[in-house]
Amino acid sequence: MKVQEYLEQEGVKYETRQHRPAYTAQEVAAEEHVSGDLVAKAVVVRSNKGYAMCVVPASFKLDLEKVAKILAARQVRLADETELAELFPDCEVGAEPPLGKLYHMPTLVDEHLAMDEEVYIQAGTHRELIRIKYRDYAKLTEPTVADLTVHR
Repeated sequence: MKVQEYLEQEGVKYETRQHRPAYTAQEVAAEEHVSGDLVAKAVVVRSNKGYAMCVVPASFKLDLEKVAKILAARQVRLADETELAELFPDCEVGAEPPLGKLYHMPTLVDEHLAMDEEVYIQAGTHRELIRIKYRDYAKLTEPTVADLTVHR
């Protein structure tokens, strides 16, 4: 699969974990018995500047107004399932890995994830998760780190 090939090509150590099918990032966290704060949820947005990948903890909600300011975009909306299928042809819809650079789009990471030592990312399916060190993830994605979420 493309994600594992990318990680190996970049020399990143990772652990793959299998679980029952889970369709939301919070369900993935529950299946894996880890905090939703450690599961990186990929949310693809589209603006007048193109697509961007926003990566937030599973337990948080993306704030589109904050994203628009960071992107200096007039308007930002969530990408729909048809767009996701086209952008991530090697993935199951809804299981996109939060690796924007791999898919030629800028990556924005919420500051809460950037504080964690490790993160869990989806591997492109609803049944597989990858655990990697955050520093390796940041090296791979070269993200813009910012406050992207609605505060609880």
